[in-house]
Amino acid sequence: MFADDRKRNILSGGIPLILGFSLFKLVIHLYSNLFANYGIFRDELYYLACADRLALGYVDHPPLSIHILSLWKWIFGENLFVLRFLPALLGALTVLLTGLIIRRLRGGNLAVIFGCLAVIGAPVMLAMNTTYSMNSFDFFFWTLAMYLCIAIVQEPHPRLWMLLGLVIGLGLLNKAGVLWLGAGILLAFLFTKNRRQFKTSGPWAAGGLAALLFSPFIIWNLFNDFAHLEFIRNATSMKYAGITRLDFIGGQILLQNPVSLFLWIAGLYYFFFHREGKQYRIVGIVYAVVFAILLINGHSKPEYLSPIYPALFAGGAVWLEGTRNRKFPVLLKLFLAVLLVTGGVLLAPVGLPVLPEAKFGPYIRTLGISPPSTEGHELEALPQYYADMHGWRDMARTVSGVYQTLPEEERRKTIVFAQNYGEAGAVEYYTGTFDLPPVICPHNSFWKWSRPLLSDFETVIVLGRSREDFEQVFESVEEAAVTQSRWAIPYENNLPVYICRGFKGDITLFWEQLRTYH
Repeated sequence: MFADDRKRNILSGGIPLILGFSLFKLVIHLYSNLFANYGIFRDELYYLACADRLALGYVDHPPLSIHILSLWKWIFGENLFVLRFLPALLGALTVLLTGLIIRRLRGGNLAVIFGCLAVIGAPVMLAMNTTYSMNSFDFFFWTLAMYLCIAIVQEPHPRLWMLLGLVIGLGLLNKAGVLWLGAGILLAFLFTKNRRQFKTSGPWAAGGLAALLFSPFIIWNLFNDFAHLEFIRNATSMKYAGITRLDFIGGQILLQNPVSLFLWIAGLYYFFFHREGKQYRIVGIVYAVVFAILLINGHSKPEYLSPIYPALFAGGAVWLEGTRNRKFPVLLKLFLAVLLVTGGVLLAPVGLPVLPEAKFGPYIRTLGISPPSTEGHELEALPQYYADMHGWRDMARTVSGVYQTLPEEERRKTIVFAQNYGEAGAVEYYTGTFDLPPVICPHNSFWKWSRPLLSDFETVIVLGRSREDFEQVFESVEEAAVTQSRWAIPYENNLPVYICRGFKGDITLFWEQLRTYH
């Protein structure tokens, strides 16, 4: 009886409203992509380079999002609007799933309004759905996994378990952090009455399927000296060393929109203690387990926990809708909805590039926010996320200008040395726009890709660092230009560009020493 009633509840009412919010989320990003984007993002340059070199894995991430990108750009090209359409679509689908979770929890239209508004207005969601990366897929997979977990609690069925295994497996093949989600789900089912599910084949089949789907990346690591583990170790101890546990905890409030704090706290209450909601305690346990894992790590980026919040927003929205009128009268609920919208609009420029660059700094200072940097870089007018959308075309043009000064015969034996994958990706990306030589780079997967080029050069155009660094390894070092871009991140601006000739020593041994995984 309950199952039939629940199915009618899911399929009746609310769906047009959910679809409307999903479409609104899509339109926000399509508008931004067309009229308000700052430029291509550092990581997008790298992912496009990866997509030209398909493999079972990469130093810093599994392969799924890269293979999808390769197919996507083969069909539609590399236009920035086209490139960013897919994360926009995934963002809309995440809103859709949030609404469907609410319907699964027997929430009505008011709950749909609260839950979907919270997801749409979260700055981290706006940011992650603005540029192409594995993060948009990550939010989608986590939210879909939570939907399936709730469905399994309501109606255990082997088919649902297999779908969950498929989602976890694809999620792992997209981003290894889904291991935390898998650990949370395992413990959540073990420490609730749902542990009886382990007497059936469902959980075991799901785990086997997830492991099978993740195995290509494991195999790649076996044949590449566990490069991803080295990357994680170095990133934690170096790049993210400045992130503290307090940063991680505080980031949960800002990234989700401080106004929505009441909603996701209500979601935790709903899943742990509410008379109807506690049957879905697995969602709260997943949150607690992942939160604990990331907190114990000590240097976790705050956004690593963000994919679980759509499910918490859904639970909080259902609780708020179901509260008695004497506790939360209609006018108060309406006020909270207006507050969500207002907070989302005010914080939208933090995650969506809708303000002119010159106005961004004054705007966020008015809100009392400092430009954030998750990697400890010195910042000026723009946060790291936005600064990394600037300067790449100017950099490639400058390098091309230096390259053009070389005699034609020398150009045939010239390569560019870039310090990091952003610089290397920019040189590759703009090769069709400017006359540029091949590029080598010791950073992450570029280190391996560069090795075939090491024996076939005489002249190196080098980006950045001090002249003294290169005089130790080259006979001749000449500063030929300086890169300049108004809004680029400071450490990528005003870079000297050197022409270096006469390499000293063994280039193969030197390249081994230069390897940088972080």
